[in-house]
Amino acid sequence: MSLFWIVVHQLAEIEAMAASKKVITREDWEKKLKDVKIKKEDMNKLVMNFLVTEGYVDAAEKFRKESGTEHIDLATITDRMAVKKAVQCGNVEDAIEKVNDLNPEILDTNPQLFFHLQQQRLIELIRNGKVEEALEFAQEELAPRGEENQSFLEELERTVALLAFEDVSNCPVGELLDISQRLKTASEVNAAILTSQSHEKDPKLPSLLKMLIWAQNQLDEKAAYPRINDLSTAMLEDPTV
Repeated sequence: MSLFWIVVHQLAEIEAMAASKKVITREDWEKKLKDVKIKKEDMNKLVMNFLVTEGYVDAAEKFRKESGTEHIDLATITDRMAVKKAVQCGNVEDAIEKVNDLNPEILDTNPQLFFHLQQQRLIELIRNGKVEEALEFAQEELAPRGEENQSFLEELERTVALLAFEDVSNCPVGELLDISQRLKTASEVNAAILTSQSHEKDPKLPSLLKMLIWAQNQLDEKAAYPRINDLSTAMLEDPTV
């Protein structure tokens, strides 16, 4: 049984036990938690999944040696992070070249990703005040794609709208120039590369933590129990009676 279903099963049992809004003591709660059997191997895989997906190369290699988990290709992580960093720094052309060096099929089979990268190139031209070059690039590279896809056309129109404002702080689409836009595009590229390498595009750990928060919120309506309020420490806090 996977770690996911173990957690779900145990939470279901605890929720059933707390159906009458009763108080669950720390002793009973900890006893219930000790009954949950999770393999160390599964925990190691969960940690490694996070380190690989998020691109922590040095930490992944060190953890692999210490935990004895399966071998990982560190070169693929390094290459993927180089692409992500290039986008985050606004070097989109370099990022596209690196993606094609990794696997040309990534962009060939993902027109939305390629459009977003080209859109980011346009944003960087506008950011750098290269108005004529931006207009030419939009007309030659992005407009034809917009003619084939309505959503692409709408995104292109929003991006070109940046040129109509001398003060982008008053522009309704000024957020396109925020660093968050670069990060959004970088995350999309990162996910596509992970998928091409048969990895999951999102780490499992954050999903499990979200599940924990959701389960506790559900259980709050039915029982008082030792709760984890600070995820960074995972310390149980006694129930408020």
